[in-house]
Amino acid sequence: MVHLKEIERSKSEELNHAKLQFFTNITHELLTPLTIISATVDELKMQAPQHTDLYGVMNNNIRRLIRLLQQILEFRKAETGNLKLKVSPGDVAAFVKNEAECFLPLVKKRKLHFSVICDPESIMGYFDPDKLDKILYNLLSNAAKYNNAGGFVQVNLSYDSDKDFILLRVRDNGKGISEEGKKNLFKRFYEGDYRKFNTIGTGIGLALTKDLVELHGGSISVESEIDKGTTFFVRLPIDKSYFKDEEVDEETLPVQKTISGMDDNTSHVVRASGNKPHSILLLEDNNELLQLMVRLLGRDYNVFTGANGKEGLEILENEDIDLVVSDIMMPEMDGIEVCRYIKERLDYSHIPIILLTAKNTEEDRAEAYESGADAFISKPFNLPVLHARIKNLLKYKERMARDFKNQLVFEVKDLHYTSLDEEFMQRAIECVNKHLSDPDFDQPQFIDEMGTSKSTLYKKLKSLTGLNTSAFIRNIRLKAACQIMEEKHSIRISELAYAVGFNDPKYFSACFKKEFGMLPSEYIERFVPDNTTL
Repeated sequence: MVHLKEIERSKSEELNHAKLQFFTNITHELLTPLTIISATVDELKMQAPQHTDLYGVMNNNIRRLIRLLQQILEFRKAETGNLKLKVSPGDVAAFVKNEAECFLPLVKKRKLHFSVICDPESIMGYFDPDKLDKILYNLLSNAAKYNNAGGFVQVNLSYDSDKDFILLRVRDNGKGISEEGKKNLFKRFYEGDYRKFNTIGTGIGLALTKDLVELHGGSISVESEIDKGTTFFVRLPIDKSYFKDEEVDEETLPVQKTISGMDDNTSHVVRASGNKPHSILLLEDNNELLQLMVRLLGRDYNVFTGANGKEGLEILENEDIDLVVSDIMMPEMDGIEVCRYIKERLDYSHIPIILLTAKNTEEDRAEAYESGADAFISKPFNLPVLHARIKNLLKYKERMARDFKNQLVFEVKDLHYTSLDEEFMQRAIECVNKHLSDPDFDQPQFIDEMGTSKSTLYKKLKSLTGLNTSAFIRNIRLKAACQIMEEKHSIRISELAYAVGFNDPKYFSACFKKEFGMLPSEYIERFVPDNTTL
């Protein structure tokens, strides 16, 4: 008998895991179209700002839909103990009223009477807005869905026995729950009588609600009668003393967020003027999202597109690309494969890559960064966030190039190149230094000794140093001249010019001044002790 119970328990766990995996996969599929909807609203808001109220309603309900999907992902965290609490000071009553207002369209559609009563009207305390939002959302969703047309839904918020706790009650006069149903109501994947009216449930919402309430240090209970209605009671502590130090955030006030987690008034990208100096490759198999990104990012960058990794590689071979943005889940060749291909080949390893994905576990992030990704953005995302990440990566590349050009003495490893790019730069510098005094050492010989094509050498040097091939050779010669001056204090300028491959000392001095802002003789006077120049 014990053995049979163990088998049944094991089968139940396997079934629950299979269900959760199924819903997780569905969640990932739905996050991409929601990203499209959210980004489209952002664009409309920019083009026709006079409809602010409508955009607010759209964003609120997009956010609600996202929350339904993210419940599955949250549920996984709850099962593994990875849910974290972060409370901050705020007005609980104002928060509850604001959240409840988002349900007005739903209750009106179902012809329900809806009321929110907070007594007192302001209740200050510590709470986690994200967790309370999910708790309230799940309870109100059930009250509205499993009610009769013309019924009522009522939210009551008050202090409990003392001001350290609040009592949240969500009441309806719907179908009610049987005694057997109440026993199993908070179990994972339970689909009893309460879930069979009007819609098909996932069996996740109330189980997650209970987990969130208990995470917040509270308790949840239910009273119900068949055909008379249901009332959920949630008791939560709101006094700071009930929370651990690491759970308290004094600086962050609970505020409403948009789908992306950014404030609803986030500034948008403006149209660029003049020529666009950078080219971006976008790889995304969802054409709607791809075209939306093209439309918005094309204002600042030259944009090339592909529907999968193979198309992307063809573009890389023919165009000078500064940065790649790629979805992970694509046909034929996915984003991880694209990333590895780019980072493992000398022709492309200098190109930054941003990966986009609806998969957002720690394992997914680890796989992305292990493949060489420079950034990882989860769907759904806000396009200004993507734009800012692109801008920052390109600025970082430019800063590295300036550092190389301006630093007279440096170690290549200190410039934080990738391993492949560091090896390339080390070989390039050594190659020029080997021919330092040879004035006939030129581009063709440099290309031949580096074992690369002319275009690859140019692209690599331009990306990593900001210099073309001839300018790179000249830069290395002039840096070598600085080192020689510090080692040989009394060297003649003409002798120095010949030592670093210049036939004309006057041309050498002109190049030196252009590069470092001073003549060689001035450099010696400023930086070389006990100098004697001729």
